[in-house]
Amino acid sequence: MNTFSTGPKTVAICETQPVTAAGLRAVLGGSPNLLFLKATNALPAGTELLRSTPPDVLLLDKSFGTQVVMDWLAESRSLLAGTSVVVWGTSITEPEALRLLQAGVRGIVRKTAASELMIECLTAVASGANWMEESLFGDSQRMERYPRSELTPREHQVLELVEQGMKNKDIARNLGIRPGTVKIHLKHIFEKTGVRGRYGLALTGLKEKGMLELSRA
Repeated sequence: MNTFSTGPKTVAICETQPVTAAGLRAVLGGSPNLLFLKATNALPAGTELLRSTPPDVLLLDKSFGTQVVMDWLAESRSLLAGTSVVVWGTSITEPEALRLLQAGVRGIVRKTAASELMIECLTAVASGANWMEESLFGDSQRMERYPRSELTPREHQVLELVEQGMKNKDIARNLGIRPGTVKIHLKHIFEKTGVRGRYGLALTGLKEKGMLELSRA
């Protein structure tokens, strides 16, 4: 589906470093499908931008602080109805990536990414996809070996709840089992899938279900 038939998508930047914002503006200038709209250097200014001239995509700096960004996303939910958010940062962990995706962020990319990856990310998100840089996974090779078919029915249930972001005690309560039993199921799931942690499980599950695109590079 070509979502750019009505013209390029607008991109705004909320970034703490003006020089970095200027570099991003130059990168966007090389894409016919993306149009730079405006840059701000503070979240309150980003809120005002959403009220006045909301962009199609907002690139948001993680260095404002992960929890600060999460709180801002929650407070700005009504203003973000027509805007997709991409978060980028120097360092982004799997737990942070999962929390951001669950908070409604559509794209996650590192500041060290090549210009081509940045364009790929913004273009995918502007097209309506959820996108993440594959190298954010601790072991990207595991994406190629994720045999869900080898899991037992109970392990599938535990995995589904992990993908929803539930903690062990919540999973235990939901399934009517003990937290220790949940740990045993998770141990078996890790062994069978080759995925090392619960956050990797959740992110991999999103990818397997077609709910998350990973970078091609």
